[in-house]
Amino acid sequence: MQTHKLAQTTIGCLSCLDIRIFRTAFINMASVFLDTPIEYLKGIGTQRADILKKELFVFTFRDLIMHYPFRYVDRTKFQMVKDINEEMPYVQLRGMLESVVTLGEKRTARLVAKFKDNSGTVELVWFQGHRWMADKLNTNTEYIIFGRPTLFNRKYNIPHPEIELATPDNLKGKSAFQAVYHSTEKLKTKGFDSEGLRKLIKQLILQVTEKSIEENLSAELITDFKLLGKAEALKQIHLPESNSLMQKAEYRLKFEELFFVQLKLLRLHHINVKTVRGPVFNKVGNIFNEFYNKYLPFELTGAQKRVVKEIRADVGSGHQMNRLLQGDVGSGKTLVALLSMLLALDNNYQACLMAPTEILANQHLVTLTKFLDPLNVKVALLTGSSTKKERKEIAEQLENGTIKILIGTHALIEDHVKFLNLGFVVIDEQHRFGVAQRAKLRDKGKEPPHILIMTATPIPRTLAMTFYGDLDTSIIDEMPPGRKAIKTSHYMETQRLRVIGFIREQIVLGRQIYIVYPLIKESEKIDLQNLQQGYDNLVLDFPQPKYQISIVHGKLPAAQKDFEMQRFIKKETQIMVATTVIEVGVDIPNASVMIIESAERFGLSQLHQLRGRVGRGAEQSYCILLTSYKLGADSKTRMETMVRTNDGFEISEVDLKLRGPGDIDGTMQSGIMDLKIANLATDGQILQLARTAAQAILNEDPELISEKNKVLLNYFSTPGKTRPSWSKIA
Repeated sequence: MQTHKLAQTTIGCLSCLDIRIFRTAFINMASVFLDTPIEYLKGIGTQRADILKKELFVFTFRDLIMHYPFRYVDRTKFQMVKDINEEMPYVQLRGMLESVVTLGEKRTARLVAKFKDNSGTVELVWFQGHRWMADKLNTNTEYIIFGRPTLFNRKYNIPHPEIELATPDNLKGKSAFQAVYHSTEKLKTKGFDSEGLRKLIKQLILQVTEKSIEENLSAELITDFKLLGKAEALKQIHLPESNSLMQKAEYRLKFEELFFVQLKLLRLHHINVKTVRGPVFNKVGNIFNEFYNKYLPFELTGAQKRVVKEIRADVGSGHQMNRLLQGDVGSGKTLVALLSMLLALDNNYQACLMAPTEILANQHLVTLTKFLDPLNVKVALLTGSSTKKERKEIAEQLENGTIKILIGTHALIEDHVKFLNLGFVVIDEQHRFGVAQRAKLRDKGKEPPHILIMTATPIPRTLAMTFYGDLDTSIIDEMPPGRKAIKTSHYMETQRLRVIGFIREQIVLGRQIYIVYPLIKESEKIDLQNLQQGYDNLVLDFPQPKYQISIVHGKLPAAQKDFEMQRFIKKETQIMVATTVIEVGVDIPNASVMIIESAERFGLSQLHQLRGRVGRGAEQSYCILLTSYKLGADSKTRMETMVRTNDGFEISEVDLKLRGPGDIDGTMQSGIMDLKIANLATDGQILQLARTAAQAILNEDPELISEKNKVLLNYFSTPGKTRPSWSKIA
């Protein structure tokens, strides 16, 4: 921030002044209170400030005050050593240290202290910062211990507990709801464990006034939603006077955080619709009508018709379309995308479809070519494997308009790929592309082309509102008629013989089977060994020449991988042993059984995607989840969810609760802002209220220029970290 630089420059010039006088003067400047550099908080200094910056990204008072507690504990109650059990999230003990010894050497060194009260003894263990702790602890001295008990070798111990001297006064003034903060091992060595951070933040909170903390929500919002003021909320979140006030503070801060996220996204959408012009598709012509009336493979579902209608309204409006199309595996998204591209062709524009892998791009080519052959529409494929001759021919036919639809991978965004008149872009499974790659598609048209972002990975409602809140959204929530629900079963490794017998039964019926093994980068060699071992065992259970087995994984040369795929497609092999390389892009109606080995190692979203590889034909399809006998609670939940439902949106909600928004954000690569207190997995209701409130304000005052909304505009316009806007990229 500019304020940081100003403060640092000023301080450097005033080095001869008493630092305490400067600190007091600086803090009294209400307008810059929160932007005060953290080193000017009493007791910090340069060295301790450096570690706060590196470990917690705390550079200013604002950063520290926004390091919110992640839970609260009642520090007025004590337990006895004899009562410790593994169900306790934490214990608070009062007693003596009998001994303090350092065990092991160098990397294995640890500090072990024997702690005793009237009921028994328990070991306290420090694996990090043990030298610093050893100097701090004294035997035959009474301490108060707070920490999480763990069981090791049938004995309880407390690793890295908070510890303080027991004195008659050291519990006075402690709140029953005492904040607990995230820390790191490096911070703890400098005295910044949860207790140290709490003391630091308390010192800062006691300086907070209504003048030093400016309100950033309008009086109307505060009244309508019965919110605490900003300064009061900050006090009560860190130093709660009661459980009720703590909950009100939490609600206020969560609402504020989510409100400004939605206000920014909705305003971006408003600006995009108002200012960015797009190609006008003002007619439904011969190509669309002939395909729809003569060659449509089946009657569109109600959901597909609804989405096509939404897209037609967008592309005829004169504004650039930016629309997210969600739909479960097999719901018919590709057909909707094709119909949309035909609208472009009817209006003398070209279209392109970008897929994340060559397998998926090839699959799209096969599908679209089959649909469009009767219409004599030129479709081409451009991937990293395209030859120099093919690239040259494609470049010429793109520029002269012969190629109407170009399908490809990231090769589509190369500089030499130039269209005569690109008007419609489909991005499939967009989260597999980088932001810069996607942005280049915008420049391929004479004017910004319409963008349809397509995903078969159902996105939880709260994430969709946040990751793609600046896009219009369409959902295909209806499967094509005649599709039978995939039957999913969970078997333990000990039941493998039953699974082998089931495979034989299905092969007799003429069906084909996928058997998928996990492949995780950190253990590629082990996983490939498991896959090869699994293949070798299957060869014994299904010997040649009666049975044929394909094997496909990411380490195979492209030609060999394609050869094995083609054998399976042509029904020359009955079983395909593979890694998740077949997660997307393989559409083989005769493959009706998906067996997932070590299913506990997959996330819910990936399990659902793999299951979607079957169920493409008219026959009943099956998914079998094979796991070890010992499963953790989360793994059991994943298996139970997969067996219970085929609904991808329901599965995505369970996945969000299990993994949290952080992990899912990582897989989506959308660059969501760092939420400080709100949790998209649990705060959906607050998010919806915040979005509704933001939308209502923008409907009434889109420029935020009214007197009552000036406070919003001031905060809203403050520079800071934000996520990339899809409407800007697209």
